[in-house]
Amino acid sequence: MAQTSPVQLASILDSSDPRAVIDEIGRIFCYHYPKARFRKIRASYAVVRKLFQGKFPGYRACNTEYHNLSHTLDATLACARLMDGYNLHHAPFSVELAECLLLAGLLHDCGYIQEAWDTEGTGAKYTNTHVERSVQFLAAHRASFGASDNDAALVSRIIQCTGLSVRVESISFDNAQEREAGCMLGTADLLGQMSDRTYLEKLLFLYYEFKEANVPGFNTEFDLIRRTLDFYETTKNRMAEGFRGASVYAQYHFKARFAVNANLYIEAIERHMDYLRKIVADDTTNFRHKLKRAGWIKTHFGRKGDESGPAHVH
Repeated sequence: MAQTSPVQLASILDSSDPRAVIDEIGRIFCYHYPKARFRKIRASYAVVRKLFQGKFPGYRACNTEYHNLSHTLDATLACARLMDGYNLHHAPFSVELAECLLLAGLLHDCGYIQEAWDTEGTGAKYTNTHVERSVQFLAAHRASFGASDNDAALVSRIIQCTGLSVRVESISFDNAQEREAGCMLGTADLLGQMSDRTYLEKLLFLYYEFKEANVPGFNTEFDLIRRTLDFYETTKNRMAEGFRGASVYAQYHFKARFAVNANLYIEAIERHMDYLRKIVADDTTNFRHKLKRAGWIKTHFGRKGDESGPAHVH
């Protein structure tokens, strides 16, 4: 991979601290908009937090360990950074569009949350329909987020851009900036999860989500590890073409705010992929033992799973 910057993404913010993340989102928002306008986003985050914690009436707590509140915040922070970079180089988004983009980030995966009556399995079974379920949740509870009919409709269109098979140009946005916001959320959803410092370890969680949802092509944990390299190649094409290169706005943000002329998201992902190639190439031991944060796996994952690597590895 290309030479990386001396500053790494994980060093500029502790993304494991939800309060620090939402505060950083607010700080970025206030570069361009009145501080008072962020109250709506902060209040919306409080509602989303309750939803994921099982404190929103009629819903269970989040029980998907990959698509969880941490990922939601990572994606929303990436949205804020992309929007900042865009605003620095173009006519800024209106404050209303900025609010809708961040609200879409907060709500884009709430479709994984089960309703209270739904006690079978986990929310992972909704993997293939979670985008539509997120839109339905907003339609049913838009008053909880102070969203007008028009705002809720726009937020829903932006959320739809996170569907892996959705073509952004097929969504009926009213103008180019709204479409750009959709591209930002689609990009942020990918950047946020794949740049996470524990991304490789969290792939084990994703495997079990796919397994419950009967996603074909993944018979073992190692299948998902190996195919993630192909997924990244597809992701790069999707970000460049489907999402119109919106990832470049992250570099504008990091240059302006941290004096680092690099896309720290892409650099973090490339480091993950470099290490993943080494894991796939080395079949001398079970792949779990080669993950950098094995202690993290033991703490969060225990002995769950088949630990399957190549067929001859045990």
